[in-house]
Amino acid sequence: MTMPTPVTLEHIRRAPKVLLHDHLDGGLRPQTVIDLARDCGYTALPSTDAAHLETWFAEAADSGSLERYLETFAHTVGVMQTREALVRVAAECAEDLAADGVVYAEVRYAPELFCAKGLSLEQVVEAVQEGFREGERWAARAGRRIRIGTLLCAMRQHDRAREIAELAVRYRDAAVVGFDIAGPEAGFPPTRCLEAFEYLRQQNAHFTIHAGEAAGVSSIWEAVQYCGAERLGHGVRIADDIKVDAEGNAQLGRLAAYVRDRRIALEVCPSSNVQTGAATSVAEHPIDLLTRLRFRVTVNTDNRLMSHCTLSSELATLAETFGYGWDELRWFTVNAMKSAFIPYDQRRALIDEVITPAYEQLAA
Repeated sequence: MTMPTPVTLEHIRRAPKVLLHDHLDGGLRPQTVIDLARDCGYTALPSTDAAHLETWFAEAADSGSLERYLETFAHTVGVMQTREALVRVAAECAEDLAADGVVYAEVRYAPELFCAKGLSLEQVVEAVQEGFREGERWAARAGRRIRIGTLLCAMRQHDRAREIAELAVRYRDAAVVGFDIAGPEAGFPPTRCLEAFEYLRQQNAHFTIHAGEAAGVSSIWEAVQYCGAERLGHGVRIADDIKVDAEGNAQLGRLAAYVRDRRIALEVCPSSNVQTGAATSVAEHPIDLLTRLRFRVTVNTDNRLMSHCTLSSELATLAETFGYGWDELRWFTVNAMKSAFIPYDQRRALIDEVITPAYEQLAA
């Protein structure tokens, strides 16, 4: 008889994984931040030692506040203002994800944040796409398979959502697979960008919406019922619409039931959710409840630098905390692949040809 492969970090790293929620400007290598700062004359870094800088990002982000968490991006965005920097960061992102066993990823960023030194929105998008393709080639030469799709974000506190939505549609044949709104949720509800979402629906374009992280159930309701979100960035506050009695029996509210019944994917980012105060700890994170109730839960990194994580480490933490095995990890992975913004036949092929055989072998 053969025994199942142990669910360890190293074995999880070798398993094929799918990532839907990862911010480009939240996943830089610390040394790259230092190199780019030196090249462009950026002098505000808190440290020029890679190990110290890595620690600083994790500690600064570990505040319990989404607003404080977002402040750390001033440094990464500050060094990503040239075409060369964007190409390098995107290429290294693809290479790092492939090294972690990710076979498909959707990486998001806000083009409007990288125009401070004169790049146009189009130049930003083209530089990032060039970097992703280069990173995919690097990974292939190392014997690793990865495909990167891009999500373009509009900053919800600004007034450029329609413009960025149009940009996403213009580049959708160049691997820009969808649109998102990001930034502070409090005071900037999804309906503020309603015109952009109406335009995207008219264009048969895909979009996800950051909701249910810092803001509560009302933000999820707006994102789903007014804006038509196909996925929810984080979405963990949907648990506020679920009542669990002393015996552990769960009663879903109307919105929670609708989100589950419609199979609206939740882009859950456990470590980040703890850092921003959306959950008190991984052990108390609603992901286990949502998993047991069979919401379409996906596991993601959000910001690998700030949260000091990889997709493999997130899955390993969940496995250790909740006793998950390969069946649950496969379920998270298939959920993510089903919810990706690429054509059905391509999603199906990755599930049937790559994901399912690998997890069957691990669980055998």
